[in-house]
Amino acid sequence: MIQVAVCGCGGRMGSAVIDAVNASDDMQLVCGVDPNFTTESYSVYQSIDQALKATSFDVLVDFTRPDVVASNVKCALSAGVDCVVGTTGLAQETLESLSSCATGDACLFYAPNFTTGAVLMMQFAKAAAPYFPEAEIIECHHANKRDAPSGTAVRTAHIIQDARGRDSKAPGKETEIEGAEGARGALVAGVPVHSVRSMGFVATQQVIFGSMGQTLTITHDSWDRESYMPGVLLGIRSVGSQHGLIVGLENFME
Repeated sequence: MIQVAVCGCGGRMGSAVIDAVNASDDMQLVCGVDPNFTTESYSVYQSIDQALKATSFDVLVDFTRPDVVASNVKCALSAGVDCVVGTTGLAQETLESLSSCATGDACLFYAPNFTTGAVLMMQFAKAAAPYFPEAEIIECHHANKRDAPSGTAVRTAHIIQDARGRDSKAPGKETEIEGAEGARGALVAGVPVHSVRSMGFVATQQVIFGSMGQTLTITHDSWDRESYMPGVLLGIRSVGSQHGLIVGLENFME
């Protein structure tokens, strides 16, 4: 039985993880960690440090905020606890630094997106990238998302750049007119990325490839946070057999 703690248990993603863990036959929810949430259904601690002093668990799942996730993960890894992280906003350098804090065989598993469809979208983009001179990303999320661009968009841009070995030739910021700076989006790994934040969205991303006389658009939509849960559970089940730093759910998908 995998013993699980959920950091950010009071949030929308955190509460969905709680439900998914409780519904799994091979997992047991030990506690939640959230300074702004209480419940009578399970133990909730104000911090990771308090949780580690009061109980023990095998895996910490973190869906919190970009400004607190690093300290949460560092504390857990230093205690030898495997981490499954879905909070975006962590740079590769930060992930590598955090993984170096792990004791024993503890593993830091980070996924910018836990939906199988988003992982496949990125793999399809990787396959298409060498054949198109231009690529752009449009990502749409709910208005309360705390980072822009999304972790999925950033990850996709880097995958595209690695697959084709060069930066985009699409017009960049030099084409922006005065007073409308930002119209071309942010250049991430040479790929223009445009972020939409609005009520009505959960998570949508389009990857648009272009060449002479044609375009190819790869789209993934997530309408419910339940779509993330199979990937989260796969991460929880898989992280215990790994060590060091692993980025991307595709590493666990057969």
